[in-house]
Amino acid sequence: MSFETIQLATGREMPSVGLGLWKIENAITADIVRSAIDCGYRHFDSAADYGNEIQTGEGLSAAFRDGAVAREDLWITSKLWNTFHHPDHVRPALEKSLRDLQVDYLDLYLIHFPIAQAFVPIEKRYPPGWFADPDAPNPTVQTQPIPIIDTWRAMEALVHDGLVRDIGVCNFGVSLLRDLDNQAEIGPAMLQVEMHPYLTQEKLLRFCDQSNIAVTAFSPLGAQSYFQLNMAEASESLLEHDTIKSIATDVGRSPAQVLLRFGVQRGTSVVPKTSNVDRLKENLAVFDFTLSDDHMKRIAGLDRHRRFNDPGDFCEAAFNTFFPIYE
Repeated sequence: MSFETIQLATGREMPSVGLGLWKIENAITADIVRSAIDCGYRHFDSAADYGNEIQTGEGLSAAFRDGAVAREDLWITSKLWNTFHHPDHVRPALEKSLRDLQVDYLDLYLIHFPIAQAFVPIEKRYPPGWFADPDAPNPTVQTQPIPIIDTWRAMEALVHDGLVRDIGVCNFGVSLLRDLDNQAEIGPAMLQVEMHPYLTQEKLLRFCDQSNIAVTAFSPLGAQSYFQLNMAEASESLLEHDTIKSIATDVGRSPAQVLLRFGVQRGTSVVPKTSNVDRLKENLAVFDFTLSDDHMKRIAGLDRHRRFNDPGDFCEAAFNTFFPIYE
């Protein structure tokens, strides 16, 4: 059984390991994307909110010009930001991402959060971020009463118009997925969620498997992306966990490779982020070894329901607004 790709409900296959572009600095994004393609990456996970889609597009177009890769050989994902949930704003948001990425279609377009924020015009501020008005005396997150199904209908139209191949969602739980799937003409092909050994989400993964919804795990290395944001403690590093290091020794691989292999072997896609070329290569080299059933069981046993990326925590701390979505 090959784990190098995962199959979506439409029959299309997505590379199991992609490069996550969140928090890659704009000044180096184009070079990192170009280097990743040279390393063999064919899956890039982007989003309007990351603020580096223009630079990502520069890296992609350089690779196309050089003949290093053809557009049809890549899987490019982007995400609809919270301020563009009104049906009238979905297509303009998608078209902005297409222009920035310098491509004429996306392989996958995801609703970034089940949160509909007040609209911010692209020409006013982009990416819009979380604050409705960052210059206000006490800026907050402001929402709009837009049902998810209304946003989804506009997403479906993107598929019908040939601008997007597959559509899906991020940061949804089982109840929202079930409700959306019950109403959708085109069901969600993908769920992207935080998933790592401290947050294994067994029930959610099982539901998606039974519902033919593919799963991408973001932050598959756990706390690494959250240290500098003060959203994780150094003691929470999975790379330094004795169990992970012991298994890494058993299989002759790095702790990061063990964590990524765990995600891939569970049948999910993983999108680790790195700005280091050696790590790019290391993160992609997870298809020539296997974790034993005992290894997998020991890693899964680390689950502590620890979610690092939680609007119920960070929105209040960073954006003056209590905004839980998982409770």
